Amino acid sequence: SHPDVHKFSVETVQWYPHDTGMFTSSSFDKTLKIWDTNTLQPADIFHFEGTVYSHHMSPVATKHCLIAVGTKSPKVQLCDLKSGSSSHILQGHRQEVLAVSWSPRHEYVLATGSADGRVKLWDVRRASGCLSTLDQHNGEKSKASSEAANTAHNGRVNGLCYTGDGLHLLTIGTDDRMRLWNSSTGENTLMNYGKVCNESWKGLKFAISCGCNPEFAFVPYGSTIAVYTVFTGELITMLRGHYSTANCCAFQPHFQELYSGGKDCNILAWIPAPQQPVPDDISEKSLPQQHLNPAYEDAWSSSDDEG
Repeated sequence: SHPDVHKFSVETVQWYPHDTGMFTSSSFDKTLKIWDTNTLQPADIFHFEGTVYSHHMSPVATKHCLIAVGTKSPKVQLCDLKSGSSSHILQGHRQEVLAVSWSPRHEYVLATGSADGRVKLWDVRRASGCLSTLDQHNGEKSKASSEAANTAHNGRVNGLCYTGDGLHLLTIGTDDRMRLWNSSTGENTLMNYGKVCNESWKGLKFAISCGCNPEFAFVPYGSTIAVYTVFTGELITMLRGHYSTANCCAFQPHFQELYSGGKDCNILAWIPAPQQPVPDDISEKSLPQQHLNPAYEDAWSSSDDEG
């Protein structure tokens, strides 16, 4: 009923990183809206020629107010909050841009993923823009190969997420692969996560934990959330609770909580179970061994248990 509501699917929502007086939303209705939290009205609206798949504001920027926007156009759009213009573009992709993410380490560095199978890193201060195009073969594949050179995935790249320290970048593609990259050298670390089913034709919003050891990646996987250890590639568990396709995850580091949203119109909060202290008179070896990390064990009760 709100007069300024988006007309089609809302793909991304983000708080302004520096205070909660403002948040942003982008949609398949070809707009990016800047909302004033106090009045709940748009302070500004950016219009694009095609559907908007993803947008992101830098969590660390102090010298610029640029919002990176991925749309149906192969050009990456940069919207300037200060001037209200979206004239700045980054050219290099050949197909639509499905995912964008600013580095949490360098305020001018941006990563973008496209349907052309490529992931590009940009320095938005440079005229040419592109710093590097990530190559899954680390430059070792011969030029005679039938596969396109410098592709990050053999399918559409529809998800990007930096680790909390910004030293690594995790990408996901419709080739059912997830890859971990050294973000400063652009090298594929060749971490093997196995088959990561991903049939999404639009952006896939996945999350990486922050402040845990080890770090986890939470990836929507059908109607479940797959939990991987980022630096060993192990599939720890599948979080089951959604009744339909899960399509986004967000991690809350202050409470170590995960939130997931799905097509079942539910938002689920996943809360780590506190570790039970072991009494002094019982040796740890005599306790039943838990094969799941209890922090991410599913605590749902099923109707069967309730009789």
